[in-house]
Amino acid sequence: MVGRRILFAALLLGAQVVAGTSGTASAETTLKVWTISWDDVAMSGFKQMIADYEATHPGIHVEEESRGTDEHKAAMRVAINSSAGPDIYYMWGGLGLGGEFANAGASAPLDAAYAQYKWDDRFLPSALGDSRRYKAPQRHGVPFLVHGEGLYYNKALFKRAGITAPPTTYAELTADADKLKAAGIAPIVFGGSVNWHLMRLMDELLETECGAAKHDALTSMQANWATEPCATASFTQMKHWADDYTLKPFMGLADDQAQGLFYAGRAAMILEGDWFVHMIQAHTDISNFGLFLFPTGTGRLYFFSEYFYVSARSQNKAAATAFLDFITSPAEQQKHLGQFGSTSVDKGIDYNGRTQPLDMQWNRTLASTTGTFVNGDQAFPLDVTTEYWRIINAVAIDTMQPAAASAAMQSFIANRHH
Repeated sequence: MVGRRILFAALLLGAQVVAGTSGTASAETTLKVWTISWDDVAMSGFKQMIADYEATHPGIHVEEESRGTDEHKAAMRVAINSSAGPDIYYMWGGLGLGGEFANAGASAPLDAAYAQYKWDDRFLPSALGDSRRYKAPQRHGVPFLVHGEGLYYNKALFKRAGITAPPTTYAELTADADKLKAAGIAPIVFGGSVNWHLMRLMDELLETECGAAKHDALTSMQANWATEPCATASFTQMKHWADDYTLKPFMGLADDQAQGLFYAGRAAMILEGDWFVHMIQAHTDISNFGLFLFPTGTGRLYFFSEYFYVSARSQNKAAATAFLDFITSPAEQQKHLGQFGSTSVDKGIDYNGRTQPLDMQWNRTLASTTGTFVNGDQAFPLDVTTEYWRIINAVAIDTMQPAAASAAMQSFIANRHH
């Protein structure tokens, strides 16, 4: 009799594993979800989504764990080869972040779930791009957030420097930075201890100096960094910003410290995403701040996506995809609009009730966008991203000259498979 019970349990477990993303979750299922430590507003919204799901799905318990950005990446690298990892994990899109884990086998393909839940009909086309980026034609991950990035500015500091309107060209931007500096105001602040903060500036400068086609060719590693003049010009401009326009010292600052200095009026600008609107609101009077896109001249939006992925090792794939379907449903997205960013990943969301001018500005921007370019750490594979960061930092602290930086990028790319 005992043997029959054991056999039955084994068969039941096997059936659940084989079921994958189809079927229904069994009772007393615990879903482990790993994400990053968003700000308080976003974390509160996510916990409410979990509570809403548990209230309507008896027998399902969602266990959320959040960590800092770099700690989350490190934990996921350990979890790839461990049965103690999550059922669902958060990660950015792109080859260098989402791609690292998908290509290492951490992510389960979700083709069946995309068909079952009709996700292609739900999500914005711009949000779906990264689901097809890995192991084509398989689908990996479910979009949760889409973000545009731009320059936030302190209106009072601009006025003190004699700047009457946001710049619309790169020449105007650097001229305004010169005015701010002459008035004794640091034009911009970055957190140099987190590589990706200063990387944003370099990404924007590549788009500005190279134009859309050459920028894409460089980040797709189809163009030669060493011989393409715009690559060296971009590093030259990055050094100019680090030397002359960035609040110092910056290499020891984390991103949240840089943000705090911006709130306090220690610098006139900061390069952040649409999520920064409610972060400003949580710290100070948002009416004192404005927003404009970095004037690259290409008309493309600096953009990235954030996804939730189902772990390949999860024994609860059906429950995991059902949970992801719930939190990305139009009802939940409408309910929590603005808590994670200015724009939902869903089609058909009603933005008419919004009154915050910067949120409304982001809604218009994202709705009218016809072209995008992504952050370097999403465009590059992980090893190239790491080298990109190293080179940017070396230029910023004057241990590498711009021409040498371009040559170093190309050398690394050329030799990475040898």
